[in-house]
Amino acid sequence: MNDRPAPDRPVRLTRWEQRTEVPLFAAGLLFLTGYAFRVLTSHEAEPWNDIALILVWSTWLLFLVDYVTRLRLSGLGARFLRVHWLDTLVLLLPLLRPLRMVQVYQAVQRRHDRPRLDLYARVMAYASLTAVLLGFSAALAVYHLEHTAPGASIRTFGDAVWWACATLTTVGYGDATPVTLWGRTVAAGLMACGLALLGAVTGSFSSWLIQVFTREDEKRPPERG
Repeated sequence: MNDRPAPDRPVRLTRWEQRTEVPLFAAGLLFLTGYAFRVLTSHEAEPWNDIALILVWSTWLLFLVDYVTRLRLSGLGARFLRVHWLDTLVLLLPLLRPLRMVQVYQAVQRRHDRPRLDLYARVMAYASLTAVLLGFSAALAVYHLEHTAPGASIRTFGDAVWWACATLTTVGYGDATPVTLWGRTVAAGLMACGLALLGAVTGSFSSWLIQVFTREDEKRPPERG
């Protein structure tokens, strides 16, 4: 795999991203852990709730430092907001950080001379991991927004997980649906991401099957006329 940065990318920015993507992914998991503890436990669970809050804010500050550093190293100025719109969105909504799994995987692979997995397997692997993390994040957010709302059908975290699974797989049973504005906003985003991730997995799997069948046909001896 070619490790040289693209001509229009500063070398220092490329090196910074290679060194920080994996640690920041770990920080993202810590953020999700702290947020989950805040959502799923009672507010009287002290001092653990305070520790979880500190964990959430400290990891978010790491994301902010990384964002500002990459903005400065890029040399793009205000254009950075438009070119790296996903990074801006993830900074404002850290629960969307699983969407950066593609960049994390590329950062890991740049540390090796060659890919460790076949292309199609890689696509299915990071798309599946992104779906799991994104579904868990959405379940937490919807449970937090919905479980005390009047007329809500999502009353427990189990309901929220069931809803997230049905939404990500585009099944949509309708037995658990958000009733609040922000809950439905989260649902709309998860629907869009679910379609994209499902398309990536199924498309890669289909391409892999075609490749396997093609190789088998090439190995088969020609039939005699």
